[in-house]
Amino acid sequence: MTDHAFTTLADDIEAALEAWHPLDPAQAALRDRYLAFVGEHRAGAMRRDGGPEHLTASAFVFSPDLRNVLLCYHRKGQFWVQVGGHVEAEDTTVAAGALREAREESGLHELEPLRARPVDVHRHELSSRFGHCTAHWDVGYAFTTASDATPIVSDESDDVRWWPVDALPAETPHDFPERLAGVLAELARATTT
Repeated sequence: MTDHAFTTLADDIEAALEAWHPLDPAQAALRDRYLAFVGEHRAGAMRRDGGPEHLTASAFVFSPDLRNVLLCYHRKGQFWVQVGGHVEAEDTTVAAGALREAREESGLHELEPLRARPVDVHRHELSSRFGHCTAHWDVGYAFTTASDATPIVSDESDDVRWWPVDALPAETPHDFPERLAGVLAELARATTT
């Protein structure tokens, strides 16, 4: 039953990635690598215990005007980043996994998807603090919530708070500002086409 659920999730993310045509050529090339990775590993690409490298789902949560982004101070990583984590067999889609993770890690439940397709892919190597996981193939989705929504810190983070998109904290991964700019460009394109 569990392998069937993860195979269904592999089918879902393949369809979602094939339907997404990223604005950034580097994101398009990485999306193609994701499709090859999922095609080769199927259910194993989706499961936390499927191998040292597997997909994760994350949520870029914005205020309605897209001027603020919700970030968590990741306990293991020791940096500010978008909320997210491993997909679970109970998730009906990878986007649903991103939504579940956002709710669990932020305490915010009134989240609305900004679009059905991904907005970001990011493969990153992990330190030994992450146990047997050596790399995450993260798929990011975008959500919005009320500008006065008050997040609640979960047991996976040391802090969760809103940050202006143009004044991010210094303790983000080195490529996070560029990733966030790419996500905002994807969202801007979605509203103009």
